Amino acid sequence: MNIAGLLRRAAADHAGQVALRLEDTEIGYAQFAERGGRFAAYLRATGVEPGERIGFFLPNCLEYLIGLLGTWQAGAVGVPLNYLFPDAPLRHAIEDSGVTRLVAPPGDVERLKTLLGGGPEILTTGPDGGFARVLAAHEPVHDVVPRLDRDDALLMYTSGSTGVPKGVRQTHRNTTAQVDGVIDLYELTSADHVLNCMPLFHVGGLQLASLPILLRGGQITFMPRWDVTMWLDLAQRLRPTYGGLISTMMIDVGNRTAAQPVVLDSFRICMFGGSRTPTAAIERLRAGTGIRGVEIYGQTEQSGLVVSYAPGDPRRPDSMGKPLEQVVRTRLVPVDGGPDLRPGDEGVGELWVQGDAVTPGYWHPERSAGGATLGTDAPEKWSDGWFRTGDLMSVDADGYLYYVDRIDDMIVSGGENVFPQMVEEHLANHPDLAEVAVIGTAHERWVEQVTAVVVPAQPGVTAEQIAEWCATNPDLRGMHKPRRIEIVEALPRTGSGKLNRPELRKRFP
Repeated sequence: MNIAGLLRRAAADHAGQVALRLEDTEIGYAQFAERGGRFAAYLRATGVEPGERIGFFLPNCLEYLIGLLGTWQAGAVGVPLNYLFPDAPLRHAIEDSGVTRLVAPPGDVERLKTLLGGGPEILTTGPDGGFARVLAAHEPVHDVVPRLDRDDALLMYTSGSTGVPKGVRQTHRNTTAQVDGVIDLYELTSADHVLNCMPLFHVGGLQLASLPILLRGGQITFMPRWDVTMWLDLAQRLRPTYGGLISTMMIDVGNRTAAQPVVLDSFRICMFGGSRTPTAAIERLRAGTGIRGVEIYGQTEQSGLVVSYAPGDPRRPDSMGKPLEQVVRTRLVPVDGGPDLRPGDEGVGELWVQGDAVTPGYWHPERSAGGATLGTDAPEKWSDGWFRTGDLMSVDADGYLYYVDRIDDMIVSGGENVFPQMVEEHLANHPDLAEVAVIGTAHERWVEQVTAVVVPAQPGVTAEQIAEWCATNPDLRGMHKPRRIEIVEALPRTGSGKLNRPELRKRFP
């Protein structure tokens, strides 16, 4: 099962339709397949063997998916590298993966050469770049190098906020199962058009937004970088039916349209996730655009989406939806070692997953996280074939899951467990706050205290005013009371746009 075969079949079925769009440039399905075949021909002609890794250090661009198609067609493994990585994690990911070819923008070549010394051959994008030249120099091949289901298709690196990035292996079966699950859940067809502002170096941009649309013959419009004004313009002009926003993007759209609402009624599905999103932000998005977003949950280790809502399924406040049972089995395992939680049970448990979408393990596990072993036999990540996500959740009587927090983010204050994201949920209702984050910091008496780091929505907001407001909120009392409040201009984010709590803890010990 080589995913390139499925992509080429879809391209043949929809040869006359637009596949990819960036600004004023469009590429049809026939061109997509031909250019992918040319890149595959180049790789094979230059000695690339099945299983060899080919890297892509790029923002969203037309060459990205063409390059991945050609990589898979040649039997190689695609390595989408985080384009927002600073030097240290980028060097680690390139050296750890062992990529032999690297596609990158011309403006990054000097940085890469300085960073790596020698290393892989670099092919630059653009009309005069090396990528275009190798396409022009090789006639397209049409056959696909066979791969087994268990062979790697992708090697995707985590953001590395708690150590060096970990390479997550995603097999052809992982990828096709995930993509098929998304198509089935969201009922995607060739009439769907995705406005893809999520980066292709993450599962949201690749496995959720792009590959399902390509396998159904729909259209992809790329944004090379996030720009809320551009997104609103494209959404109104092109009227996409499908899209996704990570939580920070969603907050940007809600804040931008709060005073001047726009009607975005073309979206049939607009996903949001990446981290828990406060209800207040969800309501701002709906009030400003009319979009009723669909929550998503997944990890790189699960190849993307494993919990969401089906179209038309009414949203339950604070719930992410139900597991995609066609690609994963799930358990909720209490941290105290008690019996698994069943639907309707009280309490929280760690989500464990198993199934076709779940990675078989990490790449070079002995090199990850400062040398700690993180492979398939690592007790901190795997147990009897189940992958431990590290995410705490509860479940209602109907099987809907509710995200609570990360195990390692939990605050223990005065012997009581406090979940930061639950405090954030209530604090986000403050009318003068644009963003909030909660961490635990040291306290002489309570050992840890709840500390709120906030971004004001307007000038002049003080910590004293926020504390007074918290004192009137019954959900922010006792151990949930923010005993320390810090005001900042912006919250630190990882390369995927998620809140960087480790960085916050460094800033506010």
